[in-house]
Amino acid sequence: MSSTAKKINIDIFLNNDGQIKQIPRPNRTKIPVLSYLASKFERERIYSEKEVNALIDRWHTFGDYFLLRRLLIDCGFLGRTADGAQYRVLDSISECYRHGKNNGNKPDVLHG
Repeated sequence: MSSTAKKINIDIFLNNDGQIKQIPRPNRTKIPVLSYLASKFERERIYSEKEVNALIDRWHTFGDYFLLRRLLIDCGFLGRTADGAQYRVLDSISECYRHGKNNGNKPDVLHG
């Protein structure tokens, strides 16, 4: 098994309640932690910004849901409408590349 194919153990970044206690710096570790957080969202559900913030807030301990929301969007785990009113879980990281621009009210990834 190559080093890139090895599973990353994210337990060191979680407390006993499963909350994220810190975000790792390297992307190879950050992505699995963000994937874990994204798994707390219901697929197919549309969330308001307030609901996204509340859910993220429940699943971390360091008080920076802004950072985690931004990372979830930038890494392609969450998409949002152009006006930021609606969010949803993207099916895969590559989905952000397929959408490109927002089509109607289909949430898209914020770029930039």
